[in-house]
Formats: sequence, C-alpha cells, structure tokens
Amino acid sequence: MDLNILQDTPPWDWPRDAGKTFRKLLIDRGAAASDRLIAAELAGDFTVINDELADALLAMAGNAREPDDLRAKAAISLGPVLEWADMDEFDDPDDMRITERTFRKIQDSLQKIYLDDGAPKELRRRILEASVRSPEPWHQEAIAEAYSTGDREWMLTAVFAMRWVRGFDHRILESLNSADAEIHYEAVEAAGNWAMDAAWTHVVKLVNDRDTPKPLLFAAIAAVGSIRPAEARETLTELADSEDEEIAEAAGEAIAMAEGGSDEEDEEEDEEVFP
Repeated sequence: MDLNILQDTPPWDWPRDAGKTFRKLLIDRGAAASDRLIAAELAGDFTVINDELADALLAMAGNAREPDDLRAKAAISLGPVLEWADMDEFDDPDDMRITERTFRKIQDSLQKIYLDDGAPKELRRRILEASVRSPEPWHQEAIAEAYSTGDREWMLTAVFAMRWVRGFDHRILESLNSADAEIHYEAVEAAGNWAMDAAWTHVVKLVNDRDTPKPLLFAAIAAVGSIRPAEARETLTELADSEDEEIAEAAGEAIAMAEGGSDEEDEEEDEEVFP
C-alpha cells in the first residue's frame, strides 16, 4: 500500500484494510519514519479511526522513545475524534467511532502528558490543540498560560484554542490586531465562532479589502454570517457575485447559513409564543 498515494486519495476510496495498515506502522518502530509519520496523520480520519487506532496513536504520543515529530503528529490526529465525541456525546451507539472509555482515556492521558514540563514543546502544543476540541476544566488555565508566555508559537496555539473554549473575548479582540498573520487568522476564526459583535467592524473591513489574503478572507466571510446573520446578505452580496468561484461560493454559503440560522431562530420563537 503506497501511503503517498493515500494522502492524495479521498478517504472513502481507501482500501478496506487501510486502518489495519496504519496501526501496523504505528506500532512498528522498525518501519520507515516517513511511513509512520504519514500513518499517524491519516489514522485520525473518521473512515478508519476506532479504539485500536486511537490506542496506537495515544501510545505513540506518550512514548518518549519515539521521535518528537511523530509524537506531535499522533497527538493532533486525535483532535477530530475528540470533537466528534464532544458533539455526539455517545448518544447513538450505531455512530460510535470510539467508546466512551477510550475517549476518557485519551483526554486523561493527554492532560498528563501536557502537564509534564519536560515534554517537547511541539508535542505539548499539539496536545492542547487536539484536546480543546472537547473542552475540559484544565484548558482554561492552560490557554491563559500559553498566551501569557509572549512566545509566538505558544500564543498561536492559545488563540487557536480560544476558538473552542469560552472566556477569552478580550484576548481574541486583542489578537485581531496582531501583526502575525497566523495569529490574526485564528483570532478571526475564534471571533466568528463565538459570534463576537465587538469584532464586526474588523471582519467587515477584511471582507471589503481587496488585498485580504484568501484564507483570511474566507474566515472573515464566515464570521460575518455568524456575527450578524441579518446583515450577511447585504454585506456579502458583492462577494457572492465575484468572478472568483471560490470567493463567490464562500460568500454564498455564508449567506445561506446565516439566513437558515435566522429562520430556525424565528421558528423557535414562534413555538415559544404559540406552543
């Protein structure tokens, strides 16, 4: 199985035994490092993740004898399944990717590794970025400490994490003015996620600026629809008619999401008044 080809292949087209191949590479310390790195990246995909793969990724992240880059890759690959577990809450047994026991093991183990100051910086950053997908009480202090270091990489991780954990509006607004492009981008994502009205002027300025880089523009477009849904169409109409298909699609989706959300809110209000 050529892992390089799998990287460029949609997960739903992977061979049925792809997950077993990934696990075999994860636990085989004699395998090529490049193959193990790819396996660690792909093993977190929803099409293959299960208790066995999650255990293998967790074991790699926690093994100090493994290369630092492999440990970090294994840790961040656990993020999507943690986010799924946080949203699904194990309500549907037929849709389970991992068991609740494995979920709890992942979170407890990642916290333990993170709190070890002797663990590699990159690994601790990826652990925080992965584990906040399902917020826990310890994340508040961890994010605050990461941001307060003044270290550019830790601050980037902290602002990314603020997208998932409440209580950092002031820091998010502060980061909107960062000269660091990546921190700025994560701040826009976070402001949109929490529908922060105080960020409205900033995101509108971004969508109206022709020089806004595309990734940042897409984040700002989404934020417009989240922050003020009722004003999304007026604000994004010009972009929805853009000759750039990607921009037009992003604006159209933001408008549709905003108006769809507004309709649902109106229906809920009507149900409350007229049960």
